[in-house]
Amino acid sequence: MTTDTHPSSAAVPLDIGIGGMTCASCVARVEKALKKVPGVQDATVNLATESARILVAPGGPLEAQLRRAVRDAGYEPRAADAAVLAEDASPWAGFAPVAMGLALSTPLVLPMLGDLLGLHWMLPPLWQFLLATPVQFILGAHFYKAGWYALKAGTGNMDLLVSIGTTAGWALSMWLWLTAEPGAMVHLYFEGSALVITLVMLGKWLEVRAKRQTTSAIRALHALRPDVAHLIGLDGEIDVPVAEVLVGDRLVVKPGERFPVDGVLLEGQTQVDESMLTGEPLPVEKHASQAAGTDPAALLTGGSINGDGRVVMQVRAVGIDTVLSRIIRLVEDAQAAKAPIQRMVDQVSAVFVPVVLVIALITLLSWWLTGHPFEQALIYAVAVLVIACPCALGLATPVAIMAGTGVAAQHGILIKDAQALELAHKVDIVAFDKTGTLTVGRPKLTALQVLKDAAQDAMEADAVLKIAASLQSGSEHPLARAVVMAARDKGLAIDAPDNVRAVPGRGTEGEVGVRSFLIGSLRWMEELHIDISTLAADATALQAQGATVSAMAERTTQGLTLRALLAFGDEPKPGAKEALAALRARGIKTIMISGDNRGAAEAMARRLGLRPEAGEVMAEVLPGDKAAKVMALKEGGHTVAMVGDGVNDAPALAAADVGLAMGNGTDVAMHAAGITLMRGDPLLVAAALDISDRTVAKIRQNLFWAFAYNVAGIPLAALGFLNPVVAGAAMAMSSVSVMSNALLLKRWKPGK
Repeated sequence: MTTDTHPSSAAVPLDIGIGGMTCASCVARVEKALKKVPGVQDATVNLATESARILVAPGGPLEAQLRRAVRDAGYEPRAADAAVLAEDASPWAGFAPVAMGLALSTPLVLPMLGDLLGLHWMLPPLWQFLLATPVQFILGAHFYKAGWYALKAGTGNMDLLVSIGTTAGWALSMWLWLTAEPGAMVHLYFEGSALVITLVMLGKWLEVRAKRQTTSAIRALHALRPDVAHLIGLDGEIDVPVAEVLVGDRLVVKPGERFPVDGVLLEGQTQVDESMLTGEPLPVEKHASQAAGTDPAALLTGGSINGDGRVVMQVRAVGIDTVLSRIIRLVEDAQAAKAPIQRMVDQVSAVFVPVVLVIALITLLSWWLTGHPFEQALIYAVAVLVIACPCALGLATPVAIMAGTGVAAQHGILIKDAQALELAHKVDIVAFDKTGTLTVGRPKLTALQVLKDAAQDAMEADAVLKIAASLQSGSEHPLARAVVMAARDKGLAIDAPDNVRAVPGRGTEGEVGVRSFLIGSLRWMEELHIDISTLAADATALQAQGATVSAMAERTTQGLTLRALLAFGDEPKPGAKEALAALRARGIKTIMISGDNRGAAEAMARRLGLRPEAGEVMAEVLPGDKAAKVMALKEGGHTVAMVGDGVNDAPALAAADVGLAMGNGTDVAMHAAGITLMRGDPLLVAAALDISDRTVAKIRQNLFWAFAYNVAGIPLAALGFLNPVVAGAAMAMSSVSVMSNALLLKRWKPGK
């Protein structure tokens, strides 16, 4: 069992693996048993992953109590990831009981085939009994066990239907054999019961094989974790288990090895293959940097592959705090979650088996009471029981979600929950944050206009730049970093500021030496009633060129005095224009939300192919107002996706129907979003909507065929058009066809 606590949530999620489930009715029974445990707030069981996600109140039930509830319901509690992380076994693993069933059933079936050719190979009743009975009561024992537990719980499941149906066929054969006249040749039905059990076992074995393919993405992610790290200790380089590595340790990583944990490059340079994490096929250049804590070129991610350089790294995160662990958790959460559409299936499954039992009884009585032989009536009733197993219904949704989220993860799209996956295909408006999402997010200082006024003490440009860089040296804001970088490029000394205060959405103020300064937006300057008329024409001209313009003012004894204008330029992200065009081609409206003034925002929008005149630009939006803009779009009856990367985007990401966070952004943004794009590539937005569309299509196809199979099959069996053997084969193949259809998603690739 795994535990994941969230300080912001009152409930604690727990995961338990569950063995022995066979259909949607089993899912309903386990959920019911878990919800009865005191302290359990909710329980969601997934047939495909064979696991349960349980929400318990703090101080609620212990692991042992939950496991006992699972066992009392007739199922086997296991480790949470037992089904997912089962080692890749031989393709024929688990086939032995099926092979034995086929070996015992084949001699019973051959006479049936012989009859078609005019040959009479009927085995003596004793031989039929000896061949069929081990299949019925030894190989089929687990059907009786699971069916008995379901009966005790007052519910039904696939096992109950199979056990009742096949036992009826076996018992009828025994009765006909024992009551027959000596020497008489009577038709027995041992072959039907034996073959139904064998075919159901074959179907479940094929289902397990297919299920292993749907969990291959999770196994591949777990396989990225090395077992050993080369630690630089007091006695030199030693090998230690990765579980013993601590934050701050220095590790050696040799060419071709995987980085064991997240860290910072201290020595050397190399190229790193991050394809399994981001889906990006090209290696990324990495080198040591003085600004290692923030420079992407120095940051290393556990699980990625070192190129041709021997490097030394310092550990930044271990265990569950690493990027790889968070990715695995996101994918596991999505695969364990229950899509909203699945709840309708659960409601149907809860009443399905009792209804089938009633239909089978009506079939038996109808045929018998209308003058037909009892044995014929019983065979038709058995066919109804066998064909109605709700396996396909229980698998239709979860296997599609597993396949869809798994293949998406392989291409750098992490889908955090099933609801985001189900909603994404309905999106008709995508709103983008500008900086860092549609643009590179590393603006440069392109112009510095210093106020020249005879009535004031004029300052030199370098002096202004030095003060501005000193004041913003502690900020992580992209514009602040651009100022600091410009000062460093000029070799200017940067002083430590005092009493620095950030004003959200407006700017920064503080002291450099004995003087007090403010740097921020022109809107802030206007709010503070600072006269900017002297440089207003320059500001307008710069904004018309697409620059973001800030102002610097000094607080003096005479009040606030304008000192300079700072203009910043950013570049569109590679692929951003194509990404917006791809969304428009899907019939989706795109909108850019920016805090920049309208002139700068519209200039950048046009470079990206957006049309301001069509309402595709929202400018001068404060960070706190982004969520309100998203809500306004939703109130217009639209399904809205928000794409962002920063802390200030988190409320908007949470407010949208579907939030998509850029993986190169902050953890806060990724936590608030339902989908994370690991590459930070805008083209992945259209890809995420596409895989959602295809996955939902597979869910609908699976549910259609699962329902259609039962809607058509049950009446045909009740009317006598299907015998139990054909019904058993059809039931087995319905589950396999649902699994196979979902696995077609594994061939999906993002469009170019």
